[in-house]
Formats: sequence, structure tokens, C-alpha cells
Amino acid sequence: MQHALDTAIELESLEAGRFVGATSPSYANMVGPFGGTTSAVLLKAALQHPDVLGAPISLTVNFASPLVDGSFEIVANPVRTNRSTQHWILQLTQGGIVAATATAVFAVRRETWSAPEVLMPSDLPSALDLICTPVEVSLPWVHCYDMRFVNGEMRFDGQEQSNSNSQLWVRDEPPRPLDFASLAAICDCFFPRIFIRRRVLAPIGTVSLTTYFHADAAMLTAQGDRHVLGCARAVNYRNGYYDQSAEVWGDGGQLLASTHQIVYFRD
Repeated sequence: MQHALDTAIELESLEAGRFVGATSPSYANMVGPFGGTTSAVLLKAALQHPDVLGAPISLTVNFASPLVDGSFEIVANPVRTNRSTQHWILQLTQGGIVAATATAVFAVRRETWSAPEVLMPSDLPSALDLICTPVEVSLPWVHCYDMRFVNGEMRFDGQEQSNSNSQLWVRDEPPRPLDFASLAAICDCFFPRIFIRRRVLAPIGTVSLTTYFHADAAMLTAQGDRHVLGCARAVNYRNGYYDQSAEVWGDGGQLLASTHQIVYFRD
């Protein structure tokens, strides 16, 4: 049986660079689908393009409006291909109206000097030492992930916190081997930081989401379907917008992706 994520990001090729897909009830959110699946399906359009070069190193998705349930069309255009990099413009429409745009950069990686400056947090309990954390919202997409919080879980008790930091182990539910599309989706699985900070529900919506892929295909294959560690925080809340950042680590200590987004909120 096909995994729910693969159903949600399934695309039919109409012609070179033009695809059709549909939203999935399994990944429904408060308004429209979970943004992670929108990011994943836009990336999938480039990955599925016959002229694709290399593997993704960055993806920026701008959410122009919420998607409605039903079909959508994606146009994926490799606007510039160099010897080792490829630049993409992607556009998702419903009924001829733009719902999301994206840019992506792909690259052919080569072995070079490499060194991290940020290290995976140490002395944390493993995923197997924790249980799947109950979440106080009943949204379909939440049940598509096994989340095991070390700290910073979401509660709605109105007791404002001094920060919105979270550390959690997360994987697809049911388990699914990690690839670039599922990693792109996981990079949006962090609950809105304003919910963690203020512990109250408020209208919010991601405006723009950027993901940087530090992993290559071999690293993702080695990770398999095991939990990855996510570390998320906010930077600043001001006049209706805030930004949040996160890192996703493999359980062997390698940084797989980092992600940043700007979010609209209303009191």
C-alpha cells in the first residue's frame, strides 16, 4: 500500500514541466493542507522533471493563498542550468489562480573540505526512550507524524513562556524512508512558535518558508525510516509577523537540513 505522504505528493506529468496533483485529506490543516506537503510537492515537481540536474540544496516557498481541497497544477521551469548548479522557478495554481510560488537550487555536490560550526545537541534521551507525545490539537496532518518531545511541547494553558524553544524526535507515521521530499515536509512540522511561547491559539499563516538541504542522497538513505531530531525556536515577534528557525539532525549527528520561515499572526 502506498504511504499517505506519497499519495499527497503524487504528480501526473501532463507535458515536460507541467504536472497535476491533488490535496490529501490525510494532511489537512486548520486552513487548507499542511504547508509541508505543499513544499514537498513543489520540490517533487522539480525532482520529477526530465531535465533535473543533481539534488536540491535550497527551496523557498511563498504561500500566496491557502489551497482549497481538490486538484492543482504545477509548472516547473529550470530557468538556468550551469555545469554543477540548476535554478528553478515553480508555480502552483488552482483554477488558474496562483496559490504558491517557489524557487529552488539544485547542485551536483563534490567532495571538499567540510566542517560543522553547529553541533547536534548532546545528552538527550533517544527517540526510543520517549513515547509519542499527545498533541492538544486534532488536525489530520499531526497524526501523520510520530513526535516525541524532549522539551517545548505544545500546551494551551495560557501560561506565557520566556521562549519557544523545542527539541523533539520526529518521523513519518507510519515509518517511511527519508528522502528529499519527506525531509522538506518534516522541515515544516514544527508547531507555530507563537503557540509554544504564549500557549494560546491564534490565527497564523506561514508567508514564506526556506529550507536548506545539507544532506545528500546517501545520507538520507543511511538514515532510513528512523526518527530525526528537530530543534526549533523563534527570533522575533513584531507587528503581526514573526520568524522561526529550525535544524533537522540525523540520529548519527549529521545536520540534514536547516529551515527558516516568516509567519503572519493576529492577536
